Formats: sequence, C-alpha cells, structure tokens
Amino acid sequence: MIELLLLVPLAATFLLFPMRRRRAIVPISVSASTITLAMAAYLAYRVYVFGTIDEGLLYMDMLSAYVLLLVAFVGLAANLYSVSYMGWELREGTIGEAKLRNFHLFFHLFIFTMVLVGVSDNLGIMWIAIEGTTLASAYLVGFYDRDTSVEAAWKYLIICSVGITLALLGTVLLYASSVSFLGEASDALSWSTLMDPAVLANLDVDLLRIAFILVLVGYGTKVGLAPMHTWLPDAHSQAPTPVSALLSAVLLNCAMYGILRFHMILSGSAVGPGFSSDLLLLFGILSLATAAAFIVTSKEYKRMLAYSSIEHMGIIAIGFGIGGPLAIMGALFHMLNHALTKTLLFFGAGNVLQRYGTREIAGVRGLASVMPATAVLVAGGALAIVGCPPFGTFISEIMILAGAIEGGDLLAATAYLGLLAVVFAALLYHAGRMLVGEAPGIERGEVGRWRPVIMATLLVAVAVLGLYMPDVLEEALERMVALLTGGMS
Repeated sequence: MIELLLLVPLAATFLLFPMRRRRAIVPISVSASTITLAMAAYLAYRVYVFGTIDEGLLYMDMLSAYVLLLVAFVGLAANLYSVSYMGWELREGTIGEAKLRNFHLFFHLFIFTMVLVGVSDNLGIMWIAIEGTTLASAYLVGFYDRDTSVEAAWKYLIICSVGITLALLGTVLLYASSVSFLGEASDALSWSTLMDPAVLANLDVDLLRIAFILVLVGYGTKVGLAPMHTWLPDAHSQAPTPVSALLSAVLLNCAMYGILRFHMILSGSAVGPGFSSDLLLLFGILSLATAAAFIVTSKEYKRMLAYSSIEHMGIIAIGFGIGGPLAIMGALFHMLNHALTKTLLFFGAGNVLQRYGTREIAGVRGLASVMPATAVLVAGGALAIVGCPPFGTFISEIMILAGAIEGGDLLAATAYLGLLAVVFAALLYHAGRMLVGEAPGIERGEVGRWRPVIMATLLVAVAVLGLYMPDVLEEALERMVALLTGGMS
C-alpha cells in the first residue's frame, strides 16, 4: 500500500511530461495532489488504528505518518493556490504553457522525494531521498530564470549538497557501527532493526557521536539551522510562492525528521539522549538568535518570512533538545502549527507580490485598502506566526517553554523567551507598516477569487488548534512522544 502512495506523485510526473495545454495540466496535477492526500490520510489511519506498517524497505510509524500528512496537505494547498497564481503568471506573459508544465512536473517530483523520506526504513535510502529533494526543488527555486533566482538555485544546490555529503559520512559511520554486530549488511542501516534494544546496546558509542554530529550539520543544512542557513533566505524569496510554501512548511520538517531518526538511535543506545539533545538545543538557540537579528533588519517580506522559518525550526530544535514529554509534544505540535501558518503567510506574500510588483517592505503600503481580504488574513497570520493567542502556535511555544522550566533549563527558557519577544516586536512592526498607509497608483482588488478562501481555511485551522486539540491529534502526539522517548509506537 505504501508503494501506491509513492506511485501517485511519480505517475503524475510522467503523465504531465507530454502535456502542453493548461486545461490538461492543471486537472492532472490537482487530482494527483488530492489522491496523494487521501492515500496519506488512509495510511495514517491504519497506523493510528493498527500500528506500524512494515513492508521491508518501506516503513510507517506514527512519526512518519504525521510528516507525510503535512507533506500531502500542504502539497494540495500549494497546488490549489498555484492554479490561480501560475494562471496569473501565464496571463501576464511571465511564463508560457511549457514552463507551466515544467512547474507542475517538478512540483510532483518534489512531493515524491519528500514522501520517500517519510516512508524509508533504510537510512541510506532516506539519505538518497533527502538529496533527491534538493535536486527536484533546485529547478523550482530557479524557475523564473532571472539572475537572482538562478544564483539562489545554485547557492541552494551547492550548500545543501555539501551538507548532504556530511550526512552521508554520518550514515556511513552508523553503518560501520552496526554492521560489525549485525553481520548482515542489508540490515545495518534498517531503522527498525537498529531500534532493537539488543542492537542498540552493541553500537559503537564513539562512532555514534561522530555520526550524529555529521548528520546534524548535514541535515541541519537542509533544516536551515544556523550557521548552515545561508541558502534559505535566497531560495525562499526567489522561488514561486507555492514552492516557497513547500520549502518552508514541509521540506524543513522532512530534514528535521531525518535528524530525529538518528537522535532516537543515540537516545536508545549507550550514548543516551544527553549528547544529541544538547547539540539540538545549542543549534536551536543559535538559529533563533540569528533569525531574530535578521528579522529586525529585514528589507524584503519574503526574506523576512524565510528568516521566520529559521526561527521556527530553531524553536522545534529547542523543544526536542530540551527533551521531556511536554517539550517534545510542543515541538511536534509546533511542526504542524508552523506548517499551516507559514503556508498562509507565503500565500499572502504571493498575492502582495503580484499586486504591488515588489518584494520590498518599503514598497508595500495600504494593503488594508488595496486587498482587504488578503490584509485581514495576513494580519491574522502575522499574529499567529509570532505566537499570539488564541492560535495554535501560542500553545506549542508555551508547551516548549513550560517543558524547559519543568526540566530546570532556566537559562535556555530565558534565552528562548527573550528572543521570541524580539521577533514578536520586529515582525509585527514590519507587517503593520505594510498594512496601513496610502497606496497611490496601485489597482484595488484581490488577485484571485479563491485564494482568500484557501488562506482563510489555513487561518481557521491554526486558530481552532489554539482553542481545541482534537482527541485523535492529542493521542497521535502522545504516541510520537512515547516513540521519541523510547516507548512503544
């Protein structure tokens, strides 16, 4: 059944290849995204009700099901948004129908690689899939063929490939640590095999420590953790808006998922959770501090959202680094809240870009009078992304803070709270400047009839999650916490 989930986006890629007309391209693309979400939901339901699905090289537990649902849901939202967004680009003459075909083709190839990350039991195949996400999305980053977008694509490709090479070395060291005990080369990188307590107890602790450092730096480059984050602002700002949403909302989570798999191995081994947790906490605080500094000085709104993504990946890393059930649950919940909110905000940024024709914060004034619906939704999204109540981001950030205090990490809690306050003030200041004022010479009206509906759905979802956590989500989070802390999946 997992094979069918992989087959859908891959089949869409091949089906789209010969297409030349928008009226054929869009239905195939949207249908594929819809089927992908339906199948991901069905498999997640099976995992929730019946437990782990193990199909040899393919594997799904509660954590992978969670990540896959994020990928599939944001993928569908981005695809629906792209119908209007790329349609506008087509009408304006920015792209042609062949270029539109290429966009959707690589869009589904990108989705395929992210799904493969989530369902791979073999850590070597997971590494290939994470590298595949880079190759599939590099074209999308440089999609417009402008000097700035091509430069961003090459920067993304080179920096992330260097990082992935380090992750490969870490994976090889893990293999060296396990194969001497297992004796079976085919099982030496099987995550489900490695998590056997008898295997964990016999892994070489020195090799594991070095392996995790390499993996954290390597996959951390894809996550956007500082100081390996330098590709991220350029890629997010230059990519088409639906791709920016995918990069921020789900690609970063997929790379974090890769780190978590190694973190779980170290935590269950003789190394214990302390070593990898401390490193996650360190990189999380560093990322939060770096993002706060750049958000304060932001000149472009898409780059500001990119730095906000670095901030939120730092928050998630801090939650996992602090450890303890409350902080880990907060980090997992924050992965969902950030994905929903950042998708909403990038969609809003796309509306603004097409109406105003500039990425500069200083070039956008009077949004409330030019596009009232977009303005309301962007204002709500801005409040959500800085962690205001009643949004889900507030709850998940408070859970991480409470987990830090509960665990006695008062220094981390103080730094965390102080940096969040800086981001709160800076981001709302920049957003406020865009919302008010006069906008002479700018045409009034929304740029797409259905775009505000998609954005409103996301805003309502993150607001509901701040007021009420469904029982099914709460139990799923508890199971993932148990998995991450050594319990049963």
